[in-house]
Amino acid sequence: MAKVVVLYNPPADPAAFDAYYESRHIPLARRIPGVQAIEISTGPVATPNSPAPYHVVGMLTFDSMAALQSGLASPEGQATAADLANFASGGATILLFESKSL
Repeated sequence: MAKVVVLYNPPADPAAFDAYYESRHIPLARRIPGVQAIEISTGPVATPNSPAPYHVVGMLTFDSMAALQSGLASPEGQATAADLANFASGGATILLFESKSL
C-alpha cells in the first residue's frame, strides 16, 4: 500500500475551509485514478502532550507507490493539487510513503 497524508495548517477562516474541503476538494480527490480510500481527521488534531499545529489531516490510500504516482500525475490528480490554493490559506505539508500492516 501507499499513502498520501496532507497536514493542513490552520486556515484564516476555519468554517470556510471545512465547507469547501468537504463539498469541493474531497469530491475532486475521489476522482483521482487508483484511490482506494480517503480518510480525514475529525475533531482537534493533537500530539500525546498537546494540540498539534494542524487543522485537518487528510489521507489517501493507493495499492502501490506506482499507483499513487500515476494517480497524482493524472489530470484529476493535478486538478486536486491545484485546488489547494482555493481553500488552504494556511498552507499544507504533503507526505508520500509506502506502508505495510504489521
